[in-house]
Amino acid sequence: MRVIAWLVEGTWPACVDAVRTHAPADSEVVLLHVTGAEVPGLAHGAFAGLLGRGHPERDPGDRLEALGGRSAAALLDAAAERLGRPCVREERSGRVEREVVAACADADLLVLARDGDRSRLGPHSLGPAVRFAVDHAPCPVLLVWPEPAPGLGTIPPPPPHHP
Repeated sequence: MRVIAWLVEGTWPACVDAVRTHAPADSEVVLLHVTGAEVPGLAHGAFAGLLGRGHPERDPGDRLEALGGRSAAALLDAAAERLGRPCVREERSGRVEREVVAACADADLLVLARDGDRSRLGPHSLGPAVRFAVDHAPCPVLLVWPEPAPGLGTIPPPPPHHP
């Protein structure tokens, strides 16, 4: 069994704990982190547009890419330590939701955490990237709450009845 755990800053411990609880001991576990290209891309563009192209060594986008890579490596190291068993660490960059789905091409399970409004139950507990992954993953999905789930009383009321 190949299990992909999509790790995101702030919610990754819940995903690792879910893998420890639900994935068989002999599973191949892949800890996946995806860095979006938006922030470094914006910095590259702003630098080129506002400050010109005369000093490429001053481009802040390069620095942001390096910082993002170090941050991802630290997150993957912490997750591997928490998991406490052999795993593969995979870092990707690009459109986050599409990279996650692509990483699941040969997976048997995707584990991911809710990233939207976590104060109540309902559809708004999923942000756009998680919703995309849930809707498009080519394998079963285990969707976890990063903290204890809100009570059933937080479910939004049904829409009004239409005659």
